[in-house]
Amino acid sequence: MKKLQFEVNINAPVTKVYDFMLGTTSKSTYEQWTSLFNPTSTYEGTWDKGNKILFVGVDEKGEKGGMVSKIVENIPNQFVSIHHYGLLKADKEVTEGPEVEKWANGFENYTFEENNGTTTVIVDLDTTEDFVDYMNQSYPKALDKLKELCEE
Repeated sequence: MKKLQFEVNINAPVTKVYDFMLGTTSKSTYEQWTSLFNPTSTYEGTWDKGNKILFVGVDEKGEKGGMVSKIVENIPNQFVSIHHYGLLKADKEVTEGPEVEKWANGFENYTFEENNGTTTVIVDLDTTEDFVDYMNQSYPKALDKLKELCEE
């Protein structure tokens, strides 16, 4: 696993940034910023600590796929920790096997810090070697989209 970190400063209060990033009031804000990874990105489940959540999208073949994850921690407006422990392939949850082992125990953590009306979002992400370039290209664009949404 490779550890990556991305950061963005957003001229908006932390409550708004947290809400828009997770889509807690309207899932559409989550779907808009994550559309830079996949135009059909969404989630199924809730962001409550201990809950299972699926991060899903439809691939070029029209099949639903994504990540099977658990919310390890959620301190509103401060910190969210997501543990990715499986894959969703063609609507089936796969939680063991060689494909999953590459991702097993991968975390995606969001840290929110507000200072004088500007919120800094720090994303710490574990990813596989073959996704490093994709994440390095896509994550900054997605966070720029989040910034744009929050600052409108």
